[in-house]
Amino acid sequence: MSTEPPPYPPPPDDDNDPFRKQPPPTSPPYGGGGGGDPYGSGGGYGAQDPLAGMPPLADSGKRVLARIIDMILVGVVVWLLSWLFNTNEFDVDPDKVEYGKSFGQSLLAAVLYIAYDTFLIAKTGQTLGKKWLGMRVANLNDGSTPSVQTALARAAVLWIPFAFCCACIWTAVCGGWSFFDKPYKQGLHDKAAKTVVVSTT
Repeated sequence: MSTEPPPYPPPPDDDNDPFRKQPPPTSPPYGGGGGGDPYGSGGGYGAQDPLAGMPPLADSGKRVLARIIDMILVGVVVWLLSWLFNTNEFDVDPDKVEYGKSFGQSLLAAVLYIAYDTFLIAKTGQTLGKKWLGMRVANLNDGSTPSVQTALARAAVLWIPFAFCCACIWTAVCGGWSFFDKPYKQGLHDKAAKTVVVSTT
C-alpha cells in the first residue's frame, strides 16, 4: 500500500477564483443617488459641493417676511391676552405720559412665540408664515422635520431675549445672520439647532 499523500489541487486560476474576482457594484449603497446625500436627491459620497442634493435654500428676504407675518399673528394674540389680563406694555396717564415696560407682557410674548414656533416646526417644519411663502425648516444632517427638542432649542434661542431686553435687536441679528452665512444661510437659531430653511416651491 502506498503511503504517499494525495497531491494538493493546484491553486485556482485568477480568472476562476471566486474570492479574487468580485463583480463590480451595480448601484451605490442605500439606493437612489448615493447614501451621502442627506436630502436624497443626488450628490452622493464625496461630493465637493456641500449643497449637492439639498433642496434650494430659502431666500433670506422671504424668511424675514415670513417672520414678520408670524410676529403679527402671535402679536395679536399677545395684545388680546394682555388686554384681558390688564398687563399693558405701556401705561399712559392723560396728564403725564409714562412708559413702563411690562416684564409680564414681554414674558407672555416670549412664551407664546416659543410655543407657536416649537409646535408648528415639530409638526410640519412650517409656521404659517413659512407655509404661505413656500418654505420649511429641516434638519441639516438628513433633511427631516425637526424633533420637538430641536424645534424648542431653535425657538428658545430666537425668542427668550424677548422676555428680557433688546428683543427687536436680537431678533434682527439672529434672523438676519442668514443674509451673510455661508454655505447654508443659517440664522443663529438655525446654527444652535443644526437646521436650515429650504424652499418647498
